[in-house]
Amino acid sequence: MRHKAKKKIEENIAEDNSHPPQAEEFPAPEASALWLHASGSTKGDHSGQEEAERCIAAETPESAAPEAGKIERNLEEELGQEKDRYLRLYAEFDNYKKRIARDREELIKYGNESLLYELLPVIDNLEMAMKHSSNDTAAGLAQGVEITLKEFLRVIDKFGLSPIDASDKMFDPSLHHAMTQIERDDIDENMVVEEFRKGYMFREKVLRPSLVAVSKKPAESNQLSAVSEERENKEEKIEEEK
Repeated sequence: MRHKAKKKIEENIAEDNSHPPQAEEFPAPEASALWLHASGSTKGDHSGQEEAERCIAAETPESAAPEAGKIERNLEEELGQEKDRYLRLYAEFDNYKKRIARDREELIKYGNESLLYELLPVIDNLEMAMKHSSNDTAAGLAQGVEITLKEFLRVIDKFGLSPIDASDKMFDPSLHHAMTQIERDDIDENMVVEEFRKGYMFREKVLRPSLVAVSKKPAESNQLSAVSEERENKEEKIEEEK
């Protein structure tokens, strides 16, 4: 009897070993959720249902849509800020290049300003020597000085230096520096009647203003003109009343 029972057990073991083990199948997310829901309901609490809802929410793509939209908006905002910063830097760099080019042009244009300014006293001395060489003994010397002065002015004119024409011109404070006023009845007021020292222009810039005397009307003439003007005003009023 024992021998038969032992033989039966060995046959069962051999039959179990003849079948290969099958891979364990995992339930689908929906099935697992339903299983949890069913198991939770059979137990009489809501823990299984809540767990199922969390699984479904985690596995559905709709739950990630708001987060993706927020990230996209942040990226667009950062992109707009970087673009605005780039445009500002580009404009500043463009202004910097224009300023450097303008400064370079000014440096080339007025690079000889200090040298020419130092040469002006030499011109003044040559002109003064010509003015005071009136006797016959200095005629040859005056002629030599005149030739030197003309050649000197010709050379500096090539570099943009030119004298300011002030004689018999209306007084201009940007070109002339008034040293005194002279009463003159034969010309208008604020006219240059005498030039003490010649002024010079370096291209479009005043290198040295002219020292001049400016005309003004005599005091008596001013009083007469005021009286005549008052008389004319009275006559105009009388005519208007008529």
